[in-house]
Amino acid sequence: MTSSSATGTGPDSRGNPRRIGPYTVVTRVDTGVTAHTPVSEHRYIARSPDGDRTVLLSKPLETVDPQRFMTEADVSRYLLGPWVLPANELSAPGEPAWHARPYLPALPLPLALAVHGGPLPERTVRALAVALAENLSLMHGQNLSHAGLCPSSVLIATDGPRLTCFGAVRAAAPDGAARKDLPGLDPGSLPPEQAAGGQPRPLGDVYALGATLAYAATGHTMPEREELPSALRTLVARCLSRDPVHRPQLSEIVGELLGDARVGAPTGFAAPTRADALLGPGWLPARLVAAIVHQSASVLAAEVRLPARAASPAPSWPPPGSGPSPALHPSR
Repeated sequence: MTSSSATGTGPDSRGNPRRIGPYTVVTRVDTGVTAHTPVSEHRYIARSPDGDRTVLLSKPLETVDPQRFMTEADVSRYLLGPWVLPANELSAPGEPAWHARPYLPALPLPLALAVHGGPLPERTVRALAVALAENLSLMHGQNLSHAGLCPSSVLIATDGPRLTCFGAVRAAAPDGAARKDLPGLDPGSLPPEQAAGGQPRPLGDVYALGATLAYAATGHTMPEREELPSALRTLVARCLSRDPVHRPQLSEIVGELLGDARVGAPTGFAAPTRADALLGPGWLPARLVAAIVHQSASVLAAEVRLPARAASPAPSWPPPGSGPSPALHPSR
């Protein structure tokens, strides 16, 4: 894993920034992800000024309006569910745009396929499908749509997937403006109605989920029907219907893929989820588990020269609960 060891503010020899806000960059998250799987934001693993905290930090692409990017990051702080990584720290007004959340060892889905050497096993894809569908359903219950789901927005951790890149479609262009071929948006995962400039709605998330599952199972967001595992063929095809009314409800997806699987007794204090029935030992190929463990060890061992310690100003971002809940607004 490459790391930034200088204290300057300019980019390092690989083009990565050395500092973002108060954080020192350790490495880029999406190193090794091929160009044909777009990423809607710049993502880094970074360390706090005191060296005690490691975060996953995001900043907008150069083509994205920073204000729209920060609006989506602010709303993401309210997202519920175990399979999502909401922002919990935002740059102050007037500063370059960025947001951060605690670091979790994980691989972007495209990198997971590269490490695995091809499409993921059907058991893994089914587990991803149920976990993502469950969390999208929670978002829709909050009157929110993700509007950013694509292969690169899904991070694979040892205990399950995590959704990132919330609101990427809305940040890329306002409603009414065509979004086709915009940088950072995966054309195979972008629902047709959103590509044409339509307001992102929950059934658009179902389309993007189908494309993401197709990618996990075949390496392509729009594969030939015969390339898909037989157990997923009809369901994914329905998700990818161009007409939203023909797409399945998320509850149908969860019910069909769970089948007779039963959720075991919860461990610790976490509330059980239906995806737990598929996320037991062996759900993730051993090669991916090893790669995630290696990433964690590399980040821990990375030598990063931290800036001289100075008095820290009081946080300027609003803590959750200080403003009206976005769930009170119309579906985003």
